[in-house]
Amino acid sequence: MTKMLNNLKVAILVSDGFEQSEMTEPKKALDEAGALTTIVSLKNGEVKGWSKKNWGDAFKVDLALDKAKGEQFDALLLPGGVMNPDRLRMEPSAVDFVKHFVKKAKPIAAICHGPWTLVNAEAVKGKTLTSWPSIKQDLINAGGHWVDKEVCIDGQLVTSRKPDDIPAFNKAMIKLFAGS
Repeated sequence: MTKMLNNLKVAILVSDGFEQSEMTEPKKALDEAGALTTIVSLKNGEVKGWSKKNWGDAFKVDLALDKAKGEQFDALLLPGGVMNPDRLRMEPSAVDFVKHFVKKAKPIAAICHGPWTLVNAEAVKGKTLTSWPSIKQDLINAGGHWVDKEVCIDGQLVTSRKPDDIPAFNKAMIKLFAGS
């Protein structure tokens, strides 16, 4: 496989309760494409995924958010799950971290409930995006144009609705990140 991303540095911002497949499958695709992925979280140690209706696996945190700087990374991945983005969007340091990528026009990939954090980072206004249907109105209220599609690219953002969309999401994410 061609290493399209040639050591592109990608932050994967998560808190406990991220939808496990929405982190592990995009991370694997990024790693296989040659990216250097870093799991960034609110705490040191481990972060725990959510797998369908139960707690999933624990994953090593590579970098605690209080030590992370947006300048260290070229792109950002925001997995979904309900608990994860709800916690991140309430944490000022997480919102500020995402805002760095928004302000510097760095590519951001968000799936499922992941775009929720983009609302608090003021990244939605004027953008066309998709998400899990339950946050549709939040995105519209923040000035976004919501569409029901498996993947949507608008400028620096690529978004998808759910785990079933991961293959299309991964393809679009790698294409967007490769062009950055």
